[in-house]
Amino acid sequence: MLSSSLWEIPSSSAILYIFLTLFSFLISISFACFNGNCQVLEACTAATDCGSGLYCGNCPASGKNQPVCTRGQAIVPTSVINGLPFNKYTWLVTHNSFSIVDAPQLDGVQRLTFYNQEDTVTNQLRNGVRGLMLDMYDFQNDIWLCHSFRGQCFNFTAFQPAINTLREVEAFLTENPTEIVTIIIEDYVHTPKGLITLFTNAGLDKYWFPVSKMPKKGEDWPTVTDMVQQNHRLLVFSSIASKEAEEGIAYQWKYMLENEPGDPGVVPGSCPNRRESKPLRSRSSSLFLQNYFPTYPVEAEACKEHANPLFNMISTCYKASGILPNFLAVNFYMRSEGGGVFDALDKINGQTLCGCSTLAACQAGAPPGTCKSIPAPNTGSMSSTSGSFTGSVQFSKSSASRVHSPNLLVLWLFYLPLLAFLKTTINTHLIGF
Repeated sequence: MLSSSLWEIPSSSAILYIFLTLFSFLISISFACFNGNCQVLEACTAATDCGSGLYCGNCPASGKNQPVCTRGQAIVPTSVINGLPFNKYTWLVTHNSFSIVDAPQLDGVQRLTFYNQEDTVTNQLRNGVRGLMLDMYDFQNDIWLCHSFRGQCFNFTAFQPAINTLREVEAFLTENPTEIVTIIIEDYVHTPKGLITLFTNAGLDKYWFPVSKMPKKGEDWPTVTDMVQQNHRLLVFSSIASKEAEEGIAYQWKYMLENEPGDPGVVPGSCPNRRESKPLRSRSSSLFLQNYFPTYPVEAEACKEHANPLFNMISTCYKASGILPNFLAVNFYMRSEGGGVFDALDKINGQTLCGCSTLAACQAGAPPGTCKSIPAPNTGSMSSTSGSFTGSVQFSKSSASRVHSPNLLVLWLFYLPLLAFLKTTINTHLIGF
């Protein structure tokens, strides 16, 4: 039977004790995972709460203000199922990979252009990006990465000499001898032999996939194993047809189908081919690039764009073409409501490589349709499937989504002694001291 002395406790102290006990319980639930233990879609307050390959972010554009652990890295498909022809895989491509928020400006010049990505090309590659879309121009007696007005680069739209980015690619390929990278050039370079000289000076000629070995009639490409063994690990495509004969740089639309970029490529229910591309139902090219980005990029909207609208457009383009994309090109690739572009890639590769609902369910060497059981949402281990490299989530300072929450350590340092003091006070009163 409860002692009657309990009723002698000052009511304010009793209520405070009960409140703090309940608050302790709620806090323990709210912060059930932290210090790197949280998985996809679990609540977080900082990136350090989340597991490997994840960051802590939210998506106000979708009304999702609660920060959750969000995927920031792709599972490289060859790390799960290897040895198939190159065109059997789907690879992540960054649109205008060089157009990075907070990129250094030319001295004394205010840049007046838009941005498409938030981290360095090196970090993009380390996070599983395997295709780079680069706009190259003659500028300042060199070749630069730039946005354009009528095919001309200006100092207020220029980013940097192209060789700087190509040296990042060279370093990545050297450090990761089993990885393959594709570069798709919007080409405004008219200097004779300018591009091939640029790639040679960047040290990339040793990784060059020769045009003579590219399939011309829609056949399968060599296997990724053969490409690695031959060290043909860099595919380069130009938007100028004459560069193929003049410099040995493949003309993009001879080998690749492509849907319309920009706003026409994100209209629900529609997937027209780009004007320069063959019809999407053509089978004379064995690669398909699907563009999925609006004409004018908005960082804050990208997380919403990379949810259901993305999956719906992949389905729409599949109906239009009869094939799933080999390259999926996006802006702000890390922005999502949780899985985003990475989940889309996993679903495509899972279906095409092993007949499973997601890549993480595939089993190397097993018959198609033999799938592992994967919990939902898919939180497949990044550390065990991301190859020999490591990436990081690297939003720019101005674009990073800041999460304002009380510091858990400070909260407990204040709260626990207070609770212990109150409990001691109440117990003392109960026993009559």
